Amino acid sequence: MQGIEATYLAKKAGFETVVVDKRNDAPAFSLSDGHISIDLTEQGSDMIRMFRDCDAVLPACEDINLLYRLNEVLSRSEIPFLFDMDSYMISSSKSASNRLMEVIGVPMPKKWQNCRYPVIVKPSSGSRGIGTTVAHSKNDVDGAVNKILRMGDEPVIQEFVTGKNVSKCIIGYGNRIRSFTTTESIPGPDHDCIAVRCSPNILSEEREEEFRKISERLAESIDLISLMDVEAIDTADGLKVIEMDARLPAQTPTALLSATGVNILEEMICPNLRKKTAAKVSSYEFFLIDGNRMTACGEMEFGNIRNPKTVPGLFGSDEMITDYVPGARSWRCAVINSANTEEQLERKRNECMERIMNECETNRSAGTVSDAVRTHSHKAYGLS
Repeated sequence: MQGIEATYLAKKAGFETVVVDKRNDAPAFSLSDGHISIDLTEQGSDMIRMFRDCDAVLPACEDINLLYRLNEVLSRSEIPFLFDMDSYMISSSKSASNRLMEVIGVPMPKKWQNCRYPVIVKPSSGSRGIGTTVAHSKNDVDGAVNKILRMGDEPVIQEFVTGKNVSKCIIGYGNRIRSFTTTESIPGPDHDCIAVRCSPNILSEEREEEFRKISERLAESIDLISLMDVEAIDTADGLKVIEMDARLPAQTPTALLSATGVNILEEMICPNLRKKTAAKVSSYEFFLIDGNRMTACGEMEFGNIRNPKTVPGLFGSDEMITDYVPGARSWRCAVINSANTEEQLERKRNECMERIMNECETNRSAGTVSDAVRTHSHKAYGLS
């Protein structure tokens, strides 16, 4: 998903992209201008020769061995590496990042056992909800902890909090910090993200300002020199920060671009660029069409897509990233829509869904599509 995000943003910025992946069927290949299938961790001086004509290198993965290798090689070159290894090492460990947030006074969910059940049990280095459990008893906690230990990871146990799951992108330029419009992630039943929305009205003015200050304070505390995403739950008792990720996030930058015109990748490469921004609202959501069923799916399911392409205007959307071809009975799509108001956006989304179902003779699965987004937008969980 990070590879799809990176190539999509690069194309929107007018950059030429070459994707390198050890897999020969990486989904981002078909979105790029060129691709190379090779295992970079096995490359020595050839890596520099491979990248010598590049204006920048952006890692779109969480393979720690590859990240170390890229950082080691590119730090000895003049090729810009759009990644902050030191910040990533802190943010990739929930244990380490929680200790940092505690020291600088960032509001977080309470630690277990200073809270009541239910609690969230998460692997320290996990992502996308993998290995995460909502525990309602000590037996649940013990089982979840043992599962994480078997994964070879360290468990992190916190209070279970409810509210909107919000994120803010931050870029550190060395001498200044810049933050961007808040986005909201909508989790599906299995905690995987099924949609992202961007709007200037996701948080109240007071909470938006608080979230900006918290995010910028975190970036300053780690001397951020690249991109970071801060995730929090907007609870009835205030914002509770649950995660920080010093890497390119998936989905949120595309939703941000669609609503505001701000391209995070372009901002990283051209920091002095000052484009006029918009104040629209957007949605970026995933669907699986299988036979006569249309279901809202998470990014993990959408990640199974092969040879995707971007298609403007498909089924009335602003744009889709999809493997759809006319007559196909099984396909996936990431649907991107924007509008001036929430009401206009909802109308556009519904019309797009209806066109897909009518023209492809599909049925909406219970509790998914528009209903899922409306339901879960007020029921986001402290999962990561």
